[in-house]
Amino acid sequence: MDRVSEVPETVAQPSDPARVNDYDSFAEAYAAENENSLVNTYYERPAMMVLAGDVAGRRVLDAGCGSGPLTAALCDCGAVVTGIDASAGMLALARRRLGDAADLHVVDLRDRLPFADGAFDDVVASLVLHYLEDWGPTLAELRRVLRPGGRLIASVDHPFVAYAFQEPRPDYFATTSYSFDWTLNGQSASMRFWRRPLHAMIDAFTTAGFRLSVISEPQPDPAARELFPDGFHDLSTKPNFLFFVVEVPRSAVGSDD
Repeated sequence: MDRVSEVPETVAQPSDPARVNDYDSFAEAYAAENENSLVNTYYERPAMMVLAGDVAGRRVLDAGCGSGPLTAALCDCGAVVTGIDASAGMLALARRRLGDAADLHVVDLRDRLPFADGAFDDVVASLVLHYLEDWGPTLAELRRVLRPGGRLIASVDHPFVAYAFQEPRPDYFATTSYSFDWTLNGQSASMRFWRRPLHAMIDAFTTAGFRLSVISEPQPDPAARELFPDGFHDLSTKPNFLFFVVEVPRSAVGSDD
């Protein structure tokens, strides 16, 4: 799910674990902030679209589509897009935005996906994997629904940022979570993200049967320089998100022909 990137002012354990990462509780406020933010509109989404390349006619699964801004961009480029998200509230906003342009489903990425093997040419997972403690089952499912030669294009919190600039993390090599209250337009929600080292991310992709194609640390869109002068400088000089393109091998026995 796309999200704005804010260093939380207060780090705390949520009082009700059942309400953690509950985007239904502030869907409208989140979507409004996400729509024109520096890190989403001028950095993360453009980078995802560059990595996706020419998607005209391709069957694309937007895994964690949220209110649908990336889904809409893919549709505008001619992709045949299916969007899934665990939040019914966010999907209601996506339906309002997209109408019949995309097929949308309430699906939790921790569950089996309701799609046939090889149903998609590409999967995009925009800022969603770091919500998961265990990437293994989710990546296995994403690989299953991709055709041979298909791609998973994913963005996550950069592990070096999570180590150096967020809540103190004494052991970079450990997979740990951090929780905080996220407040947008007066509405708060409890969030929990999982941090893991770079090698653990790569190991998870390869264990699931993907082949690493691209690791990217892009720069923000130059158009943001005048709109967000202070934020643009920080985003241009410090890592924020990390982007991957991983592929399903075309052949299980070594040949890609």
